[in-house]
Amino acid sequence: MRRTDREITDGATIRAILDSCKVFRLAMSAENVPYVVPLNYGYVFENGKYTVYFHCAQEGKKLDILRANNTVCFEMDTDHELTTAESACGYGYNYSSIIGNGIVKILDDAEDKKNGLKILMKHQTGKDFDFTDEQVAHVAVCRIDAAELTGKQRAK
Repeated sequence: MRRTDREITDGATIRAILDSCKVFRLAMSAENVPYVVPLNYGYVFENGKYTVYFHCAQEGKKLDILRANNTVCFEMDTDHELTTAESACGYGYNYSSIIGNGIVKILDDAEDKKNGLKILMKHQTGKDFDFTDEQVAHVAVCRIDAAELTGKQRAK
């Protein structure tokens, strides 16, 4: 990271940013053409590793790309605030952001899908939900095992 003065190395701060965001942008590539899509997510931090879950329809462009190339990058950001100045060149923007990369696994097992959806819904709503086999049969649930995750912040 070029701006090491803005790098976040504290795990608690990284998790606070992950907790405050509700949408992330998933970047993938098919035949050397990039594709980015915003998605809701949930995550867990266990044994020093971040795992991100998202869901989608069982067919479509996103899954077609992920089946062909499951290496992804993702980004999320929060704490947006424009900073003003007398000169246009003095303007800036405060933010907190996370960028990560990893491998996507499209989950097949019903229990794994239920677990992923529970994590996603807990993150999104703060509530616990249960899912039936029939419910998870009609949705694709994916897991990203994050290989790398970095945080960056420009704060007040």
